[in-house]
Parts: sequence; C-alpha cells; structure tokens
Amino acid sequence: MNEAELIFTALAELSTREVAEYVKVRDLSENKIAGKVGGGIAKSARINLENKTKKKVITNENYLKQPNNPDKLNCENKKQLSSKNVI
Repeated sequence: MNEAELIFTALAELSTREVAEYVKVRDLSENKIAGKVGGGIAKSARINLENKTKKKVITNENYLKQPNNPDKLNCENKKQLSSKNVI
C-alpha cells in the first residue's frame, strides 16, 4: 500500500463516518449503506485522480518496509514492551 492508497482509505473511512453521523444510522444495515456511500466517495476521487495523472493509485507495494526478521525485536523495543507488560 502506498501513500495515495492510505489517503484514499482514510477518505473512505472519514466519508463513511460523516455520512453515518448525518443520517443518524441506527443499525448495521443502515451502517452498511453509509459504508457503501463513503466508499463510493473515495472511489470516485481515486478514479478522478487516476484519470488526471494517467497513473494507477492501487499497487502491490507495502507502505512500511518489512523487517529482516519480524520475529526478533531490537533490544529497545523489547524494553519498552516489557515495561508495559505487553511481552
């Protein structure tokens, strides 16, 4: 996921929440409709950007680099996590 994908995802979430608050959703089925509307807003914005720039927004790349060995935390992270009783 690249920076643009993150931004459009955030737009979809914000749009969904704003629509849900505006129509005062009361149950899951109404929230589902608000989600479709919010996602549609982000989708049309994405398509508009892609048409203007002639570049695709959606990619296969990761926004964050993967660590060499995700099972091993560095010493500083271990200290922080153990002090918070996470590990």
